[in-house]
Amino acid sequence: MGVTDREFDLILVGATGFVGRLTAAHLARSAPDNIRIALAGRSLGKLQRIRADLPPVAQDWPLITADVTDCSAADGLAGRAGVIASTVGPYFTYGRELIAACAEQGTDYADLTGEVLFVRDAIERHHARAVESGARLVPSCGFDSVPSDVGMMLADNASAADGEGRVVEATMHVRRARGGFGGGSIDSLRQQFIAIREDPSTRRIVADPDALAVERTVYGRAPRTIGKDRGTGRWHGPFVMSGFNSRIVRRSASLRHGDALLVYKEVVDTGRGPKGAIIAAGIGLGTAALTASMASGPTRWVMDRFLPAPGEGPSPEQRAAGSFEIQIDAETTTGARYGVRVAAPYDPGYDGTAIMLGESTLALAAQQGSARCGVLTPATAFGDALADRLRAHDFTLEVRRE
Repeated sequence: MGVTDREFDLILVGATGFVGRLTAAHLARSAPDNIRIALAGRSLGKLQRIRADLPPVAQDWPLITADVTDCSAADGLAGRAGVIASTVGPYFTYGRELIAACAEQGTDYADLTGEVLFVRDAIERHHARAVESGARLVPSCGFDSVPSDVGMMLADNASAADGEGRVVEATMHVRRARGGFGGGSIDSLRQQFIAIREDPSTRRIVADPDALAVERTVYGRAPRTIGKDRGTGRWHGPFVMSGFNSRIVRRSASLRHGDALLVYKEVVDTGRGPKGAIIAAGIGLGTAALTASMASGPTRWVMDRFLPAPGEGPSPEQRAAGSFEIQIDAETTTGARYGVRVAAPYDPGYDGTAIMLGESTLALAAQQGSARCGVLTPATAFGDALADRLRAHDFTLEVRRE
């Protein structure tokens, strides 16, 4: 688990991208003085400009130029560091060589993917080798899927401590998510739909609720994502990243319990009354339209023309106004109910994600978390260590019995 005799403790790959720059800034502010950090990207000039904008502590960080789609370059990076942090999405297009190199060389790894096909590919190709080499490979260490996955872990741990069994049904409500939705996230979704169109057999994988779980399971009833909560009277519609987050949560359940016997969904709360119902229906229609548009060549051209490109993101003023809050309502095998609140005063997709990835990689570098190796999830890799780290950066993560 991890390597301590290498040139660097941590290499941030993709440091010149939008979230890469934010992650580098967080590491410069928060990493211990004894952590040896390097920045990697394809352009030395861009790396130099990024480093020049960082705090003084980072001005001596080495810069490494590398194209991680080249196997030898990916091997070289993985061999020089104990931990690799990757922001080089879309990952199915640009990230497969790097995660393969980490699995082979026993190098811990974290990224920001929201792509079912990439994680499934990593599990099939590299999980067994990573177990042998001692690598912890941890996809999805940003807003996708830390709040969902760590929040569910908190509920599951609380129910076990109370002797109430395990969580078997849960709904994650997005109460608030203020902030921009930029080019990297859009491009990941776009590229996955392109992959489905080019290889229709992958549609079955993306649609499978157990696509990332350890074993095939009985899924139970399909959860409804448009409706009204009987307890609060709030309407809700589908959350656009539920299809990915739910599969990470179910992988955590299968790694922790040996199965994924869990009914889980994610929704966006839209308020009470007729207005809330109309907004929920609109979100449902909009989500369906987004799916259709990304699968359509002509409509995808319109999106390419008018939506942010990879590397773009919201302004500092927009990010400063950002924040998020989610609520997980969970029920256990004994019928006990728990509520988990995860919130932060940060734009979820950018500053918040940079902190989540930064603290995940620092936890790997500090050898915190589980001794388990292989393709893991935030919950199974870090446990309470990541929750504690995020609380130190003004995140709220709290669980209560209801």
